[in-house]
Amino acid sequence: MDDTAITAKVKTAIFNDASLKSAEINVETFKGVVQLSGFVNSEADINRAVSVARGIAGVKSVKNDMRLK
Repeated sequence: MDDTAITAKVKTAIFNDASLKSAEINVETFKGVVQLSGFVNSEADINRAVSVARGIAGVKSVKNDMRLK
């Protein structure tokens, strides 16, 4: 699976997650490594976003660069 497809799947999964809907999360993928950046409301949102991203097929690892608002 290519990086563009992984990015799209991760973005969709994060957007469709009720607890993350309002979060401003950017997704970038390079060689299967997903980098999450942007602003979220809580530490729980960070953990949830990383968990959601890890659950996507083709994701080798997740780098968290998100910040609390």
